[in-house]
Amino acid sequence: MDRRQIVRTGAVGAVAATLAGPARAQSLPEVKWRLTSSFPKSLDTLFGATEFLARRVAQMTDNRFQIRTFAAGEIVPPLQALDAVQNGTVECAQTAPYYYIGKDATFAFGTAVPFGLNTRQHTAWLRHGGGQELMDELYKSYNTTAFQMGHTGAQMGGWFRKEIKSLEDLKGLKMRIAGFAGQVMQKLGVLPQQLAAGEVYSALEKGTIDAMEFVGPHDDQKLGIAKVAPFYHYPAWWEGGASLSLFVNLQAFEALPESYRAILQAACTEATEWTLAKYDALNPRALRELVAGGTKLVPFPAAVLEASFAAAKEVFAETAAANPRFKKVHDSYMAFRAEEVLWFRVAENGFDNFMARQSAANRL
Repeated sequence: MDRRQIVRTGAVGAVAATLAGPARAQSLPEVKWRLTSSFPKSLDTLFGATEFLARRVAQMTDNRFQIRTFAAGEIVPPLQALDAVQNGTVECAQTAPYYYIGKDATFAFGTAVPFGLNTRQHTAWLRHGGGQELMDELYKSYNTTAFQMGHTGAQMGGWFRKEIKSLEDLKGLKMRIAGFAGQVMQKLGVLPQQLAAGEVYSALEKGTIDAMEFVGPHDDQKLGIAKVAPFYHYPAWWEGGASLSLFVNLQAFEALPESYRAILQAACTEATEWTLAKYDALNPRALRELVAGGTKLVPFPAAVLEASFAAAKEVFAETAAANPRFKKVHDSYMAFRAEEVLWFRVAENGFDNFMARQSAANRL
């Protein structure tokens, strides 16, 4: 075949591919879903992830698969997102799995557990450590499938009206704290409260609670918590890396064309990267602004961290003894943690600790 024949053949193939693309797209059905979030619109990164997801799904399907997003409370209350998906009120929901430990403590592993995996380690466990398959067994029993859709990175330990200087300061403290961590805190004398993000400021202002944790500087600044609680403790030992999920009604997901399923999962992966990158970009500035405005940045005392670690191990053992499903996931998760921490001590922590020393010495 000479050069002119190759050019003609290539041109014909390119035209055919161009014409076939829209034809294939037109053969796919129009699908319209509703997504309810557990977060308000004011949290532009958390709720923004739903808008990002919807936009990407529409772009990749020539607008034939559309997802309409609703903030917390517009369809159902923020902590009823899973129920809405399970019973088919909506096709999908953006939420944190650990909000539903009242149904089964195993949900905690979908988001974060005390002294658990960090951001990268948790994603590795889900994708390559058998974690997703284990969690799928749980989700299926709630007529749901789920995909990681967002990550906050390591979170802050929260806002306190009084500084925590010792374990004694935790006793009787009323604290908004979500998920499995509340049970650990309870062993230390804390009275855990589960409140949606939009309710926290009012509760702190009125004294209904004494402390709260949410995410990190960017979101906390938007919530205005610094006005009513001056002490900002760190780190959130209960959320070394917190993952969000897209819960999808099982029948709705199975009814999708295979290409739409792949696109939805790909968009969830993109949203996870988008969320984490945005937090990493915005949190430093927000923290500087909070401290400049009078926020007192304080680490948890070592004694509090040690006591919390011991209490977490007790809660894990107690829960595993009573819940076989929890034990199965727990054993996988903790074995993975041991290997990951050992590896990170060598490379990641070695590098990060050196850079932290340069920062402390004002050399950066």
